[in-house]
Amino acid sequence: MKAIRKFRFDPDYAVPPGATLEETMEALGMTQRDLADRTGLTVQTLNRIFKGEQPISYETANKLELVTGTPAALWNNLEAQYREQLSKIDQARQMADNIIWLKSIPVKELSERKVIPAETDKGLVVREVLRFYGVSSVESWHTVWDEPAAAARRSPFLKSSPGPTSAWLRLGQLEAREIECAPYDKKRFSENLRLIRALTTKHPKEFVPEMRRLCAEAGVALALVPEIKGAPWSGAAEWITPTKAMILVNLRGRSEDKFWFSFFHEAGHILHDSKKETFIDDGKSYRDKPEEKRADDFAADILIPDIHNPAIKAVRSAGDLQKIAARLGICPGIVVGRHQYLTQKWTNFNGLKTKFVWVKESE
Repeated sequence: MKAIRKFRFDPDYAVPPGATLEETMEALGMTQRDLADRTGLTVQTLNRIFKGEQPISYETANKLELVTGTPAALWNNLEAQYREQLSKIDQARQMADNIIWLKSIPVKELSERKVIPAETDKGLVVREVLRFYGVSSVESWHTVWDEPAAAARRSPFLKSSPGPTSAWLRLGQLEAREIECAPYDKKRFSENLRLIRALTTKHPKEFVPEMRRLCAEAGVALALVPEIKGAPWSGAAEWITPTKAMILVNLRGRSEDKFWFSFFHEAGHILHDSKKETFIDDGKSYRDKPEEKRADDFAADILIPDIHNPAIKAVRSAGDLQKIAARLGICPGIVVGRHQYLTQKWTNFNGLKTKFVWVKESE
């Protein structure tokens, strides 16, 4: 005997119980006016029921049983099936929209970073990604991350790549949330930035914990999150609460001068700019905006005041450059970066720059 293969039928439409009512009315030879008079319902109400715009209530089902002879249970069942099918159609539409949205999110990378569990079921993946962002729906995600009201508070970079950029920012937010900080103290933060500048001569194993401590005691959480493909940003600054700020940096470019400039650039945003905005920096674009130029000037001045530029530009040997760095109390790589910027010779003294790499906490 050959087995009969069965196929599941999931229609993408729903038939309102009003269609059955309309057929019943016609079979009984009633006009719509007759049915209205006999049930006590208005013609307008019947029209809405025929179109599925108004549900058949239990009370209406009982009236229809008396008028048409068709049991109230049948009308109630038809109504329930119709509403259930509408819900399935809406759910299917939402899932299709969700899967399209999911393609914009770096799901694979988030899974590899153990931020979300590895799942094959798209519905479960959507749920886990929503949990990661702390929102209840894709609509809520759009409201938080790329609706006009949100976009106005964020860098144009978020609009250009909302999925990867929002994921990187969210990773920073979650890390910053776990860092205990004193209430923000602008004066203390400004003073501690001078102490952090002196750490540029240290190894990352030494300067990272001390840098984080100095930021935290002034109300700023320093988050270090590896860059995500599609979000090539150097740093970001954002207020997590009215009394707690976040500076988020990565190792884009990997050289120490870029790392330190990015950090102090974001610190400039925290010190001088609005608490209502999120600033995202790629190290080069949007420099015509006043707040970005101000943050650049702040970072440049705190690292190397302009008065030293002529001597740095005139440097001809690695030894002379290292002497300037020693006098300034900063690492030679930062002086190299300034020299290259002033001369526009981007390979000069590259050997004096230290390259940073990400390592696991246990290493």
